[in-house]
Amino acid sequence: MRTLVIALLLAFAAPALAADYSAALSDAHRPAADTARDADRKPAEMLAFAGIKPGMKVMDLIPGGGYFTRLFATAVGPKGHVYAYQPSEFDAYLKGKEPPVAAVAKDYPNVTVAHASINALTVPEKLDLIWTSQNYHDVKGNGDTAKVDKAAFAALKRGGIYIVLDHAAAPGTGARDVSTLHRIDPATVKAEVTAAGFLFVGESTVLANTADDHTKAVFDPAIRGHTDQFVLKFKKP
Repeated sequence: MRTLVIALLLAFAAPALAADYSAALSDAHRPAADTARDADRKPAEMLAFAGIKPGMKVMDLIPGGGYFTRLFATAVGPKGHVYAYQPSEFDAYLKGKEPPVAAVAKDYPNVTVAHASINALTVPEKLDLIWTSQNYHDVKGNGDTAKVDKAAFAALKRGGIYIVLDHAAAPGTGARDVSTLHRIDPATVKAEVTAAGFLFVGESTVLANTADDHTKAVFDPAIRGHTDQFVLKFKKP
């Protein structure tokens, strides 16, 4: 009987979880290029793991094209806010153009784009969540991760969450592959972030891929979009 009750609770919980973020996933402002990636990037699971709720203050650290910025903007709602932090260290890749996320902000009044040095990370108010996706290795290659992690700690409220999602490198390789394969050892991330004062509180394996042998660059057509990825959750005590 106990097993049956648990099974029924789980059966009802799964649809409820999906419904919580259905508005964010079905948002009309999301381009087809984003929705086409949903099967691989598992956005509902990622939002749930991060604990995104209406009214939250969130930073999308290094937002790229704004894939998660759009999702966060809808999920936190009009009483929440999203700061899309675009590091100036990456300006060379923009070739004089404005960051792609600037166009995203035009569709969402609760999104503010910040364009400054990664080592000078700051926001005008305390945050509930800082999220960085597939870019911690880039911070390692273009900035000082110790400074960034400490700045993230300072920017969060007590109990605030810091999520690091990235491409996994082979165990024991540390930061060796950040500029070549664009991967980083998750153990290195854990050590660095906890050194900044955070507590490690969880990990999602939803994006893990045991078929990835960690020897290919993440842009290699054989593995692109299907790399072994880790998702680590840290909390400010």
